[in-house]
Amino acid sequence: MNAKHIVEEFLRIIMIPDPVSARAFVSPQLRIRFTGAREMKDPTECSAFNASRYKWVKKKFQQTDVVAGGSDDEAIVYNIGTLYGEWLDGTPFEGNRYVDRYVVKHGLIVQMDVWNDSAERMLLRAGLCQPWQVLSE
Repeated sequence: MNAKHIVEEFLRIIMIPDPVSARAFVSPQLRIRFTGAREMKDPTECSAFNASRYKWVKKKFQQTDVVAGGSDDEAIVYNIGTLYGEWLDGTPFEGNRYVDRYVVKHGLIVQMDVWNDSAERMLLRAGLCQPWQVLSE
């Protein structure tokens, strides 16, 4: 399985959520950094963090790219798209942008960095920030 498919299958399984089965795609030395520099070491921690923010959440992939120069030994993979689901209070959401960066070595994910708009959306919902004007083309 190439690096792109490893990342996409890992994401498919962890979004079920089935973090225990997702371990098959990660190294025991996995390093995870979520938005806000939250460090984790296991897919179960990702699922627990998501459960603290969302009733449920899924990713809609827009694209998955392997950075030029990647090989079977080591590759950097970016997966971008949007999140959709329900906040803890049951309010649905969609269009929440995300970017994930993975380092895959010898067929296993060794590093995962996750960025998304959830914190900004949560601040807006709580009335702690003002929306910016959206410019149209």
